[in-house]
Formats: sequence, C-alpha cells, structure tokens
Amino acid sequence: MRNAMRSAGSLTIVLIATAAGACGKSGPPLPPLVRQPAPPTELAAVRRGDSVDVRFLVPSANTDGSRPANLQRVEVYAYTGPANLTDDQIARLGARVGSVDVKAPRDPNATVDPGEPIGDVPPPEGPGLDQGAVATLREAIGASAMIAVELPLGRGRSALETGVVALAGPPPLPPTRFYVGVGITTRGRRGPFSARAEVPLVPPPAPVAAPALSYTESSIRVTWTPAADAALGPGLEASTDVLPARAIGLSQPSLAYNVYQLSAGAGPGLERSETRLTDAPVDEAQFNDSRIEWGAERCYAVRVARTVGGLTVESDLSPPACRTLVDTFPPKAPTGLLHIPSEGLVNLIWEPNGEKDLAGYLVLRGAARSGVLERVTPSPLQTTTFADKVPSGVGFIYAVQAVDRVGNISAESERIEETAR
Repeated sequence: MRNAMRSAGSLTIVLIATAAGACGKSGPPLPPLVRQPAPPTELAAVRRGDSVDVRFLVPSANTDGSRPANLQRVEVYAYTGPANLTDDQIARLGARVGSVDVKAPRDPNATVDPGEPIGDVPPPEGPGLDQGAVATLREAIGASAMIAVELPLGRGRSALETGVVALAGPPPLPPTRFYVGVGITTRGRRGPFSARAEVPLVPPPAPVAAPALSYTESSIRVTWTPAADAALGPGLEASTDVLPARAIGLSQPSLAYNVYQLSAGAGPGLERSETRLTDAPVDEAQFNDSRIEWGAERCYAVRVARTVGGLTVESDLSPPACRTLVDTFPPKAPTGLLHIPSEGLVNLIWEPNGEKDLAGYLVLRGAARSGVLERVTPSPLQTTTFADKVPSGVGFIYAVQAVDRVGNISAESERIEETAR
C-alpha cells in the first residue's frame, strides 16, 4: 500500500511538472516595448516675404503619456501639392526643411506614467532644446517650392504622362505648401506625424515705408502710409462702368497690417528679434501701444498682411522706426487747495495726485499786494499738508505745484489768500 501511494505521488508530481512545462512553451517571447515620442503640437506656419516661419512645441512625452519622451530630434517636412498625402508619402516625397536637436534620455525605458512625479528618473541630457520648449525653423521659398509633388497613378505612370486634359472650370487655386513635424527616437525611428499647417504660395504684398512714431504720457502712436492694393493684378483697375458680378473661386484678397516691436539681437551681428503686437491684422494704418517705459528705446516695424482663402501671407518687414521715450510731461495741477487759519500759522491741505511717477509737491507763497509767488519748500513734500508760520495780520497768497521724478513741474493749483491771526 505504501509503495502504491509513493507511486501515485510520484505520478502526480510528474504530471504537474509536465503541465507546467507545457504552459511555459505556449508561444515565442514578446519583443521589448519601444516607446515612440508623441507628435509635435501647436505647429503653425506663417509666410513672411520669401520665407516661411514654422513654430511648434517639442514633445515632452511618449504616445502612451509616459515621460520623458524617447526623443533625440524633431524633423520638419514640407511639400507642395494636395492635402491628402499620407505620412509615408510625405516622408518619401516631401522636402526636409530642417531638424531641431533635443535633449535625449539616457535610458528611453526609464520613464514615469502620466500624472506621476518624475522622481528619480534622470532628466534628458545633451545638446539641444529642452523637451516641451518652443522651436522655430525657417524655410526660404525658392523655385523648387513652387513645384507640386508628383504622385504615381499606377504602372509607373504619373499624372503628367497620362495626357488627360482637365475640364474647364473656375480659376485654379493658388498652390499650397504644407508643413508637418515628426519626432525621431534615440534609435532613429520616426514617431507619429503632427497636424499639418499650410500656407498659400501667392506673391507676398510689397512692404510699406518706415512708420512714424509719436507719443504722449499714456501711449505710443505708430502710423504709416497705407499699402497700394494690388489685389486686381498689374495693369488692371476696378471699373464702375459694368454691372457687378459674383466672383467665382477665391474671393479678392484683402490687405491689412501687423505691427511688430523689434528688440536688439542676442549678440553682435545677430538679427533683431521681433514680437508681434497685433492680435489680428488691423485694417487702419495706425496702432497705439499703451506700454510706456520712460528712458527705454522702442523700435517698431510693419508687415502688410494679405488674406487668401482664409490664409494670411505677410510682406517683408518695413524699415524700422526707433525712438527713446523721454518724459517731458508734467503732472496735473493739484486740486482742492484749502486753508485753515490759526494763531500765527496758515495750514494748507489739498487732494493727492494720482500719477505713478509723482515725486511730491511744492508750495508757493507771495504777498497779497504783489501777487508774485515764490517757492517756500526747498524740496518736494511727500504729504498733502503744509503749515506756514507767518506774521499775524499780514495777508498772503498760496498755490501748490506737483513735480515728478524727472523734475517736470505742473501748473499752479488754484490760488487762495489767507491772513494769519
């Protein structure tokens, strides 16, 4: 019986071991997970003169949301043609505008899940931009950019070789150039492509002349000569001798303006950086900037903006106009001057001024008979009260002036006459 039980136990162990071994050989081992960087976001392209500026946010996470991104660089591609090209066709037929190096993780598999703190994960390192930074690239628009990509139609034939003549119809749309960004992993693999940005390849408008600058204590006024509207084409003028007709195809382009502030370059010989001040193109040839900073130099320039089919093309930058803001504007005259007579004293009180650069107040006094006032306070008062010790029974005239930090003095307040007891 004991031997039988031993045999049964041995048989059970063998069966379990055999079953366990069979489970371990159910399939080939899975390949290691390769994380891909998320696509660049907020990609935008703006045509300015004969170049296109492309701006985007560098990915900071992978497609599964883990951080940091398995990313070494971001490449930007461009092509002229239809909007329905696939990502593979863009990579194969498009032109690589450029690439931006990005700080890469030492170990792409050392990540944290979405929403978790980065903890002890080493930060990306090396040359290039930080993950999540804003990146910009510029493409010069040459003759090659005007040529549309050629898609095969099958059996090696292209659309240009078929001899098919298109039916007559509305005027052709202007060629459009598309831009797209893609992240490249540390092993050189592409991630998913970003959303596409497009610009029309129409001639940019001509720039305007340098603007004129003027300013008050509250704003800077930028004005310029309006651009000539060349939307009808060279040698053509609008006529009122014919009946109006509804346009077919694209609507007539409209001209407006964007105003830019120029700042000094980051180093000698470097171009000035430009910051657009207009949220949207303005129709009138003027702009007011309410940001006053005395002693600072302000430089402004203008781009003409033409809208074609809902897309905007800007001219080259106008010549800049620069001016240093000098405070020559005095404060307002103080108001509400009152006097309170007392024994041997004249007590004055007035309303405070509201200027941000106010330095204080000056008190003026003169004999009632002469009417000529002289300053009795050697330096500006910080308060809105003043007590003047004068002989009893003698009449005096008083007034107050406000002064700012650079020494601009206001007009006199209303004069009052008082005699001490």
